[in-house]
Amino acid sequence: MKMHYGFPIIVGLIIFIGALCAPFVVGMAVTKTYKQPELKMPANEKECVESKAFMREQHMQLLNDWRDWALRDGKRVYTNHAGKEFTISLQNTCMKCHVSKADFCDKCHTDAGVSPYCWDCHIQPEGLK
Repeated sequence: MKMHYGFPIIVGLIIFIGALCAPFVVGMAVTKTYKQPELKMPANEKECVESKAFMREQHMQLLNDWRDWALRDGKRVYTNHAGKEFTISLQNTCMKCHVSKADFCDKCHTDAGVSPYCWDCHIQPEGLK
């Protein structure tokens, strides 16, 4: 059996596969390298409440746990994996280092496409002037 439609079929498949892959190719070409926001630690602090890797992956769960412990259980002290104690407080513990919502929180949350509800109850940090 002679296949006289072979060439148009192959060209059509190539165009179809090219169109299917185009968004991925264009996305790789225009994607810029992500730069983590810089955190300026206060002079008397050398580390966060947990490791950088822990905070990148689980900070929202930690904040949810802190909310529950502080408001529902009355627990006000958090002991990290290294045994160091911290006051459970978004405003007085976290915001000592993360002083600007625009410069720290928004950069990551906008890139990740999430809208945290922290500021429904808490005052937004505006940064040091």
